[in-house]
Amino acid sequence: MMTPMAKVKALIVGAGVALGGSASADGMDYETVTDLLHLVMSSDRTVYTRMIVNRLAVEEGVIKASEHFEDDKALVLPAQMFRFGSEMVAEETDEFSYSLLSLWPINKQNAPTTPMEKEGLEYIAANPGENFYGEEELGGETYFTAVYPDIAVAEACWACHNDHKDTPRTDFKAGDVMGGVVIRIPM
Repeated sequence: MMTPMAKVKALIVGAGVALGGSASADGMDYETVTDLLHLVMSSDRTVYTRMIVNRLAVEEGVIKASEHFEDDKALVLPAQMFRFGSEMVAEETDEFSYSLLSLWPINKQNAPTTPMEKEGLEYIAANPGENFYGEEELGGETYFTAVYPDIAVAEACWACHNDHKDTPRTDFKAGDVMGGVVIRIPM
């Protein structure tokens, strides 16, 4: 039986891109693959944020969302949900990776660590609505790296960040770029 990650890889390879290799003449290039991956990630993240966290915690107030969700018997924060998904993917494949980073992270582990990450985050912050693409070498391997704006889509986003005791920025509002989704594919 094929694992879910093997199915994803087979679909992408069937479309003309062998992850870790180059695109065929009639296949998808790295930018297209990362755009499609981001579309799924962004859609899932927005749905969870708006329909679960914002609705239940902010609008209806029936349960709270908390970074200490287990101890508080609360909802997982959208950024944590995203990280848990990323960690699960990393357990299944090294054909691509993704993370949620910010120039203003509450959790310092979500700060950029490579020059390309920092450049990409600065670019999307200065150019809302645009994506950033580049190549970088890490550990002797070349990666296609894409950075996509992570937009404040619900009050739960900006209120949590603005009010958090460890926040380096307290003026987020609807539609602001709060960080970025970084997707890497080994070339």
